[in-house]
Amino acid sequence: MKDIHIGIIGGGLMGREMASAFARWCALTDVTVRPVLKAVADLNPATLEWFDRIPACTLKTTDYKELLADPELDVVYVAVPHDLHEKIYLDVLEAGKDLFAEKPFGIDLASARRILDAVRKSGRFVRCSSEMPFFPGAQRVVELVREGGFGRILEVTCGFHHSSDLDPNKPANWKRISATCGEGGVLNDLGMHACHVPLRLGWKPGSAFAQLQKGWPRRPDGKSGTVACDTWDNAVIHAWAEEKGDAFPLRLEMKRMAPGATNTWFIEVLGTDGGVRFSTAEPKTLHVFERGKEQWWKRTDLGFATPFKTVTGGIFEPGFPDVIQQMWAAYLMERAGELGGRFGCATPEEAVASHEIFAAALEAHQRGVVASIPTQTAGHP
Repeated sequence: MKDIHIGIIGGGLMGREMASAFARWCALTDVTVRPVLKAVADLNPATLEWFDRIPACTLKTTDYKELLADPELDVVYVAVPHDLHEKIYLDVLEAGKDLFAEKPFGIDLASARRILDAVRKSGRFVRCSSEMPFFPGAQRVVELVREGGFGRILEVTCGFHHSSDLDPNKPANWKRISATCGEGGVLNDLGMHACHVPLRLGWKPGSAFAQLQKGWPRRPDGKSGTVACDTWDNAVIHAWAEEKGDAFPLRLEMKRMAPGATNTWFIEVLGTDGGVRFSTAEPKTLHVFERGKEQWWKRTDLGFATPFKTVTGGIFEPGFPDVIQQMWAAYLMERAGELGGRFGCATPEEAVASHEIFAAALEAHQRGVVASIPTQTAGHP
């Protein structure tokens, strides 16, 4: 087992989640590499205190450049507000480190393209975080689509919903302000979740219409006052994609105000001969449709059938910490050249392709038209 030394820039919610995935690495049974968290950087000293519980994490600093100067670090994971993506990602590459970047890979399309250019020039191994496709149900959807048994594709829907923004008393944070989240708002926040699997299956749309919706115009600022919130909270993109020369509707949904939803990722693929749907609302359950004399859906409980094998019994139900760990296994094993045909993390090209979709969605909504989506970005390797 080869140790890979990891540094984290941004020790908040996702930084802690990644660190806990490393701590459970012994659960994986078919990997040849092991992440070891050696350093973390965060502007808030109180945030850094949480990492005292990890003995291997010997460097805790408020200056991320001190982290990047550590010659022992192999990979740096970055989870910071979107307006900081480009500067920090480029600094990571300049320091000669491999990068695991958070979505959306830059605050807007122009930024994402500059990051991609820097990645290509650097020669470093870079991927973008997107964990939901590592649920067993999502993996089965990809497998069934690739087997080609659904006939001509009629329509595809993929999305990510949560409901926490329904509460007008929820304090604002940087994701509710365009200057730090980006003009795309929820597109930047949740868009990669909706785009990753369709893009991996080759379904990049050529045109799109979008409906964007804002939520509460002001929220508490946590300091006894309120602050303006100007980002889009809900977005539905109606697009056209192609499969084997046949066009079909592709709908992408990203919502921070979806009553009843708690981080629900879902996908549905319908064809002339069959279909499949999966939602993390039922994390071990897959629904498959087969055309016949009678029209019916079959329900199957998949259990713990993750891409990378673990000590967890097959009868158990997967959850968010499990797919975070699976995503990291995919990143590190692909970095080592040992992915072995398993599903890989989102590539820089796919991240830029998602931004191209978001840019078209913003134009379509603003002008009330169907907007063309750029096609110059190459597909994933």
